[in-house]
Amino acid sequence: MTTAAPHPIDEALGLAAQALFLSNPNPRVGCVLVGPDGAVIGRGFTQQAGGPHAEVMALRDAAARGQSTRNATAYVTLEPCSHHGRTGPCCDALIQAGVSKVVASLTDPNPLVAGHGFERLRAAGVEVVVGPGAQASRELNIGFFSRMVRGSPWVRMKAAASLDGTTALSNGASQWITSPAARADGHAWRARACAVLTGIGTLLDDNPRLDVREVFTPRQPHVVIVDSRLQIPLDARIFIAGRAYYIYTAAPSDPQKEAALRERGATVVHLPDSRGKVDLQAMLQDLGRRGINELHVEAGHKLNGSLVREGLVDELLLYLAPRLLGPGHGMADFGPLTVLADGLALEFLSTDSIGPDLRIVARVAGRGRF
Repeated sequence: MTTAAPHPIDEALGLAAQALFLSNPNPRVGCVLVGPDGAVIGRGFTQQAGGPHAEVMALRDAAARGQSTRNATAYVTLEPCSHHGRTGPCCDALIQAGVSKVVASLTDPNPLVAGHGFERLRAAGVEVVVGPGAQASRELNIGFFSRMVRGSPWVRMKAAASLDGTTALSNGASQWITSPAARADGHAWRARACAVLTGIGTLLDDNPRLDVREVFTPRQPHVVIVDSRLQIPLDARIFIAGRAYYIYTAAPSDPQKEAALRERGATVVHLPDSRGKVDLQAMLQDLGRRGINELHVEAGHKLNGSLVREGLVDELLLYLAPRLLGPGHGMADFGPLTVLADGLALEFLSTDSIGPDLRIVARVAGRGRF
């Protein structure tokens, strides 16, 4: 029994997934070129920022194979771009290559594109079909859509807990509640994010590195620290060469310490709210302007609670160990509530076994419908 070949748009989505750790802050896009006879003649996916986009990679692949792209069909998971950024417009590259049809999953939400790529293709006589693979492409690029539509990143809060919801004992002990398999999986979710966020409490208590070590990644995510009083030690282990750091504070300016932090690659941003804390909503908007698509939160129960209380969490990534730990710190300190209906409503996206643990991905009800 022969196995049917995958549909080109499904193959393009598989290629887009290969850009998961690579293309930030650009979207994850895949492209498959199919010749007039139905054979695949080129494949590509978006490279690192400043590098070629998926369509150009597929055209190069076809050229390397000695294949003509005249009258080919391009299956691409997002509208080909129409503007000059670090690279030229992909719609023009497809037109120049003689492609006669483009099948795209979604319109690009970037205001610089937003349908203009399709317009230019149609104006050049290229047939355009939009829609196949739309949901999968949107999910793959949920952070990019969030930044383009809302102006702020997609906020995913990660927590590792016992089955009764304890993330640390009352004395602060938390290493390790879940298994090595769960920790490695968590590193893969770190790697896909543009930035990892933590609070000064976690930094002072645990002195974490918050880098990606358990899986291969071509880039390390940026680091975001909420530090209202600018207490971060200059010798904190989190400072690793080659990463960008954004420290949000409500403290008065301290030129000497801020200069020392800049030497370590950090940008200090003063965003106080009326209570003398960091304005978290303003922080997310600022991170959106800095090109952060997905923000991966690994913080303590206090900062987690503040994010939940202010309605800033979009998705939960939970690892639950098969054990009970009793009283201790929970995932997020945002109560107490007096009415059950005031609880945060969630929708389960997936539940999977990771080693001996359970991984739950749950989305705040109604989020992500861009």
